[in-house]
Amino acid sequence: MRVITLMALCVSTLAAQQPAPAPPGVVGTWDLTLTGSDGHKMPSWLEVIWSGDRVLVGHFVGVVGSVRPVSKFDFANDTLRWSAPPQWEGGDSDFKYVAVFAGDSLAGTVTTSDGRQIAWSGHRAPALQRKGLVHWGVPKRLFNGRDLTGWHVVGGPNNWKAEAGGILHNTDHGGNLVTDQTFTDFKIHLELRYPKDGNSGVYLRGRYEAQVEDSVTTSTAKEATGGNGAIYGFLIPNQNASKGANEWQTYDITLVGRRVTVVLNGKTVICETNIPGPTGGALDSNEGAPGPIMLQGDHTAVEYRNIMITTAK
Repeated sequence: MRVITLMALCVSTLAAQQPAPAPPGVVGTWDLTLTGSDGHKMPSWLEVIWSGDRVLVGHFVGVVGSVRPVSKFDFANDTLRWSAPPQWEGGDSDFKYVAVFAGDSLAGTVTTSDGRQIAWSGHRAPALQRKGLVHWGVPKRLFNGRDLTGWHVVGGPNNWKAEAGGILHNTDHGGNLVTDQTFTDFKIHLELRYPKDGNSGVYLRGRYEAQVEDSVTTSTAKEATGGNGAIYGFLIPNQNASKGANEWQTYDITLVGRRVTVVLNGKTVICETNIPGPTGGALDSNEGAPGPIMLQGDHTAVEYRNIMITTAK
């Protein structure tokens, strides 16, 4: 019995001394772009994590919807495969992704939940780390209070109007409103008001949605999106600072690299936290480039006013 015990101890000690296998090179975060048959570009995002000593898991953001978990990736012969169920998309089947990994790139196809096949490619997401203190410029108006000069509409009909009192009003479900100008690091201030069950969003650089939502009354939606003050699907507010429907509310958001601070109605609900990647509905996945401010108009009516931006020097 003593011999067996010593042998077991020896085997256990040797196993403990064995080096853990190195994670495969595909581990990391990836900015993805799907290309439709008509050439239309659609952004997406992927995170691959080495779990334990043998399994790849992660997260995935589709063209629409919030981030969803991936319980396991299959990776062999430089080929990455995974599947994910539909969220807001049509069809009943899982999305099935396959791609060839080569250094800093991924390239492959996805079979969608409704059976279509779409080509896609990916590149490693930039770190977006900033060094040193940020020096800020002078605040400037993004909305002049009179008309839509400096803005354009994408993704649907233009239901945006400038109304009396300097109010920017999306009167109905339609397109999103995008600034002509693009930005890198900035502080944005705006005021907003939505109706009961209202839903909109402020896209930072056109990629990261700061949620605008009647989360005081729509608790089920809050569970899915994070509620008013969230970075959609990624970062959850530390409190519900909303005033509710039909009340003017203030947003003050600072974005430096990936690091975001969100102040809703004077309360810091997210403090200097990195945004992992683009959220659903983004304009593109080119995270290293400057991007516009986009106001979501494809859900419900919403009002904005006093939109000011301060850019880093």
